[in-house]
Amino acid sequence: MDVTWSIGELATRAGLSVKTIRYYTDIGLLPTAPRSQGGHRRYPPQALDQLQLVRQLRALDVPIVAITGVANEAQGLGDLVAGQLAGTRAQLAELRWREALLQALEECPGPERLRRLRVLAKVRCRPQATADLARAWERVLPPGLPARLADAITAQAVPEPPRDPTPDAVLAYAELHCLVAEPAFLDYWAAPHVRDKASMYAALLDASDGAAPAVAAGRAPHRCEALDAFCRACARALEAEDTPAFRALMATDMQTTVSLFRGYWQRLDTLTTVPGPSLGRTHCWLVEGVIAEYGPAGAGAVNRRPPAPGR
Repeated sequence: MDVTWSIGELATRAGLSVKTIRYYTDIGLLPTAPRSQGGHRRYPPQALDQLQLVRQLRALDVPIVAITGVANEAQGLGDLVAGQLAGTRAQLAELRWREALLQALEECPGPERLRRLRVLAKVRCRPQATADLARAWERVLPPGLPARLADAITAQAVPEPPRDPTPDAVLAYAELHCLVAEPAFLDYWAAPHVRDKASMYAALLDASDGAAPAVAAGRAPHRCEALDAFCRACARALEAEDTPAFRALMATDMQTTVSLFRGYWQRLDTLTTVPGPSLGRTHCWLVEGVIAEYGPAGAGAVNRRPPAPGR
């Protein structure tokens, strides 16, 4: 005859209350026990093994819902452990992010703390901050831009938040959100006066690739084929002639936005470990080259200004 225990006997052996065992049975942590002729529940010895497993998992703060899946054999113990570990790591990442955020607020004087508070509130939740920055760049880039071009830009413009962040890194990431929302930044990249935006972006990316060796070598912006390609692309986009006068007008107009570019890409460079100069950094180098060669300190500007590529 198979050995079975009453609910009271099982409770004594398991070190649990009868009420707890009834609850575990009702929610599926224990299989429904057959009843004796007198109507009392009778549990096999396997029920004790099941209860011990439940107690051990609960000691590790595994939720009842997750344990139920193992008890019903809908999920293996290994899968449960892997899921709990992934969730714990995600929680730790969020705690490290919050710690760095609070340190960034602690390590500064009062007036600066208020400024940082306004900035850091934009990235209070790490996963949400990433999604918000990606959506911001979706608004920045012109609608209808081919996916390959949009992906090439956003792949470098939208970094993943650091997994083990410093206060400076969290602050830099938050300031990216502020810079990308600046009206001048939005207007430049939207290129409202350019008809063929896809061709313009393709040409600008090619010019940036051409400038990468000079940027990587630390050379100052100067007249070179990449700079000429950049100016030609801007002129074609605006259906204008690429002349020294046009470049002077470009230089004058770009002076209003170059500080935003520089600020964005400098902060981004502190957050990424991608080898070589980024597209944004080479673009900024080209813009600064136009300003250096053809701006007021160079070739001089004329009085009447046409719009620059993003205007």
